[in-house]
Amino acid sequence: MNWFQQIFLQQSITQTVIIYGLVIAAGTLFGKFKIFGISLGVTWILFMGLLVSYVGVNINKETESFLKEFGLILFVYCIGLQVGPGFFASLKKNALLNNALATAVVISGVLITISFFYITGTSVSIMTGIMSGAVTNTPGLGAAQTAVTDMHLAANNNSLITLAYALIYPFGVFGIIFSILVLKWIFKINVDAEIELHGKLSAIKAEKPTSVHLILENKQLIGQPIRRIFEMIKEPIVVSRMFHDGTIITPTPDVILNEHDVLLIVAPKQSIQQLKIIIGSESDMNLKEAPQSELISRIIVVTRKEITHRRLGDIPALHQHGFTLTRLSRAGIEMVPHGDIILQLGDNIKVVGTKEAVELVANVLGNSLKRLEVPDLAPIFIGIVLGAIIGSIPLSFPNMPVPVKIGLAGGPLIVALLLSRFGNILYLNNYTTNSANLMVREIGITLFLASVGLSSGHSLSEAFNGGNAWLWIAMGICITMIPLILIGLIARYFLRKTYFEICGLLAGASTDPPALAFAMQMAKSDVPSVTYATVYPLTMILRIIAAQLLILLFAS
Repeated sequence: MNWFQQIFLQQSITQTVIIYGLVIAAGTLFGKFKIFGISLGVTWILFMGLLVSYVGVNINKETESFLKEFGLILFVYCIGLQVGPGFFASLKKNALLNNALATAVVISGVLITISFFYITGTSVSIMTGIMSGAVTNTPGLGAAQTAVTDMHLAANNNSLITLAYALIYPFGVFGIIFSILVLKWIFKINVDAEIELHGKLSAIKAEKPTSVHLILENKQLIGQPIRRIFEMIKEPIVVSRMFHDGTIITPTPDVILNEHDVLLIVAPKQSIQQLKIIIGSESDMNLKEAPQSELISRIIVVTRKEITHRRLGDIPALHQHGFTLTRLSRAGIEMVPHGDIILQLGDNIKVVGTKEAVELVANVLGNSLKRLEVPDLAPIFIGIVLGAIIGSIPLSFPNMPVPVKIGLAGGPLIVALLLSRFGNILYLNNYTTNSANLMVREIGITLFLASVGLSSGHSLSEAFNGGNAWLWIAMGICITMIPLILIGLIARYFLRKTYFEICGLLAGASTDPPALAFAMQMAKSDVPSVTYATVYPLTMILRIIAAQLLILLFAS
């Protein structure tokens, strides 16, 4: 039986696979159970890792470190790809406000840390480790250790930072999630009602295109081509169907308008009133359901790589008669198609036209879901490489002897956000199906959580034996929860943020993927990811700078 014990206790590739498999499987299983109606989900994997490490099971440190960093990269990269389009849409409206709130979380946490430094007399190295663990920020820990080394401080300072970080980290993870739950209780949130509310608000904020039947009453437009209407409206619009000379057609821009023609127009909601003024009042006719119509509508998916990287207006096959492209949906965002849109793999386009014309469009766009089931891995790994490089770039600031880096979490996230929006311009198709993205994302976060737990459990007894562990934990919980609950209250009651937006904001302000995973599981959607991705890059930089400043300003 010695061989059986060895595969569990003796460090090897086999042992690593078995231990990680057991920790992840057990944590996932426990995550399905609810305590007082609350489930911690994948966070149980962290606790199972702590338990296994605490009882004396050790994994090869280099392998453990690689799996932790690579898992985190996979998680944040997939998040970036998924929420990129929504992230750039949010930048137009509320990014400044969200980042201001996240900055307030960081600053208040630093001020609390400095207060404890003076009140308790705890060394700044330990306080920096406590702060980094309380906000679950590994790059901040690394930055502080680098500052200690560059300032030639005593060697034990680095070990103190690591010990404090390892002790506080699991309490930081739980503290962030508990803060989210405390706010849920304070706000008296009904999750199902909040999901419905956020869906309504998202539809309003996204300015989702709407359709309207208008009858031509403007005498000045009679005898003019339809393109004249397009010239008078700044926003892109589409004439989906038209009742013209007794028949229902899909018109071209050159069709001449007659009095009492009925136009079914798809346009941004804010343009509808202007269209009524230009064209005429609403019609009772419903061209979509008219029995004499031979037109059909169909959703077609872009699956041909050959037509991506090109403007919609530069594809001659889509300029033929007999059909109209009425709506384009991308990553949950719906828009009106226009000539300047660059098609991406996975775009859903609604087409209205004759059966033959719609089939033609399907052949041009691809509409073969099997092609999308196999993702193109090369662009994805190119993006990860670029992210790792960008995350490793040293950023120098005046009067700071140590350059800072945004790390292996910040770099890949930024690159994923950029590629999700601009990748097609660089011929990098990063499209993945929702199921594939979710699978890779879950693999990443489970590897990360298991690694953190397995690397931290053995330090718990050492910290408690020192006699200061409970003080460290108390200070860490304060650093974690006070800023989050304070800013959460401000965001809800003064700025009218939805609960799931606040969850993503607080998870991003804490640079905490497990809290994001918990919030997404509760929201049953990617809603928290948008605010998380909006504030994460700036917050990561601020956390790194804050950890280094504490060492540079207060260490002696």
